[in-house]
Amino acid sequence: MSRFPEDLKYSREHEWVREGNGRTVRIGITDYAAEALGDIVYVSLPTVGEEVAAGDSCGELESTKSVSDVFSPVSGVVTAVNDALTENPATVNAEPFGDGWLFEVELAPAEADDDLLDADEYASHVGE
Repeated sequence: MSRFPEDLKYSREHEWVREGNGRTVRIGITDYAAEALGDIVYVSLPTVGEEVAAGDSCGELESTKSVSDVFSPVSGVVTAVNDALTENPATVNAEPFGDGWLFEVELAPAEADDDLLDADEYASHVGE
């Protein structure tokens, strides 16, 4: 059974958003998504300085089962990526809400999180 930390917001595409300092948020995939993907063997992330738009594909996760797009749940500019995943992509499976984070985004000025779900809404969305 998946877990859904209460301090996060969630996208319908199975990414999570954690508020950080000011307008910067950290993004990763949920353990529900990590379990569905299976063993992740390769991670492709956006580059620092790249503009991303909510709902747009900005990376890929390759597992032993398939390749899945990573969608940005928010709009803004990428300020950091988790380079450690290049050497150890399985961290996404082991710690999806911790060291398996994917990238950080400085939110666009008008960005709102109206389309993001809270933990209970996401749990309902995935049928748990």
